[in-house]
Amino acid sequence: MLIGHQSQIEGFTAALTGGRPHHAWLLVGQQGLGKASFAREAATWLLAGAPRGDGFAVAPDSDAARLMAAGSHLDYRLIERTEAKTGKLRSEIVIGQIVRRPDSEGQPLREFLSGTPMLGARRVVVIDAADDMNRNTANALLKSLEEPSEDTVFLLVSHSPGRLLPTIRSRCRTLRFFRLSDTEVSRVLASADLEGEDENLLVRLAEGCPGRAIALAGAGITALERDLAQLAALPPQIANPAALMLARGIGGKGREGRYAALLDRVPALIADRAQRLTGAARGAAIAEWEAASRLAREAVPLQLEPGQVAHRLALHLAAVPA
Repeated sequence: MLIGHQSQIEGFTAALTGGRPHHAWLLVGQQGLGKASFAREAATWLLAGAPRGDGFAVAPDSDAARLMAAGSHLDYRLIERTEAKTGKLRSEIVIGQIVRRPDSEGQPLREFLSGTPMLGARRVVVIDAADDMNRNTANALLKSLEEPSEDTVFLLVSHSPGRLLPTIRSRCRTLRFFRLSDTEVSRVLASADLEGEDENLLVRLAEGCPGRAIALAGAGITALERDLAQLAALPPQIANPAALMLARGIGGKGREGRYAALLDRVPALIADRAQRLTGAARGAAIAEWEAASRLAREAVPLQLEPGQVAHRLALHLAAVPA
């Protein structure tokens, strides 16, 4: 069940049952708000025949609900980044997922859209995230958006709509999503596996984005916050051994989530400490924040070694005046 975003649900259902539904929707908002969950529930509701009732309520034993849960609904297509032959997740949605290419695998979207729906009155296409399309892919999708079929609804998830082609944005009806309340975030987390994690900490760090909290929980944020707090309490001249120990727990396969959490949390912790300082101490803290923020921002694009980045970030944190 989708938690929050009630006005978005009401606006979408009203538009889709109002006689002239729009064929393409751009779901816009910060990452982690639940836009993809909204898109999936909206798709299930549409494929169930858009039943009237409370929001996206669909009988769990309906054909649409069962097939969507099994990942086998013939009138639903999710377009997202896929694994390359190397086994690694591609950095973008490639054109072969939209139109047939010699090296493409599976049925491209154009073939899926040919003909008529197989199980009901509609087909639904979800693209998560539309920001991941390269220019060629976006232009290929544009053709389908420019020649809409009455039996197909497109739901494009976007965290950064400014990165999309203006022609794609112009063919979509925009639905904006906003941060949830702490109470709503707590309700989302109550249904997640948070064993060993501090729920109050997660709600605070979520900043209204439950997806962010869940990602941080998966990275072991409670233990990481404890380690960073202990490091920050050390005098800078003796902090290096603790910084090296922290760095050893960051690099390596399977630790990507912890690394991403570290890149996010160290600049935030430095900024929080800087706000409580005055005079020269605050100026020194701001300098450390600027250096840490720049390093965290460049680490992934420049493919810097995670252990070295973690060590340098830890030292920036330790250098902030107490």
